[in-house]
Amino acid sequence: MKRQIFLYLFLFTILLLIFQYMNQKSIFETQDKQIENLRAKNEAKSTLLDSLQNQVAELNYFTLSGNENAMTYIENLGYEVQQVENHIREQIYEKNFEHKNNPLIPYEGMEAGMKINKIKFLNHRWILADFTDGNHWGELLIEFTFDENGNINFQNLGSLIYPK
Repeated sequence: MKRQIFLYLFLFTILLLIFQYMNQKSIFETQDKQIENLRAKNEAKSTLLDSLQNQVAELNYFTLSGNENAMTYIENLGYEVQQVENHIREQIYEKNFEHKNNPLIPYEGMEAGMKINKIKFLNHRWILADFTDGNHWGELLIEFTFDENGNINFQNLGSLIYPK
């Protein structure tokens, strides 16, 4: 009788071990598949991130902060690039409030005064600006220079207004 109990216990133990082994094997395979899927997703996102970083670098080429030569020019004048950008941006936006139309814009607003909405620094000399009166839109190229006193002078190099 004792022998049969040990035999049954032995068989039960073997079945339990086989069950545990199969269960752990399936869990391991599932986790391994999940890890591979996550690695593939990570690789795809890493590739996308590299592509986006390359695009950003390409887009920043024509910016004041992305152009080493332009930054060096500004720094040689004794200014910091970010401070120059902020100061010029403030001066251009303040001109929106001086008159009905911004004096840098050669067009008269038909609905309201022409105002500059956005500006983008191309380098240490030029700015691309977007303007509107609420109904008509256009763009202009502005040249900025520093005089002997450190004042900033603006000159409109060209502009266009989009037809309706």
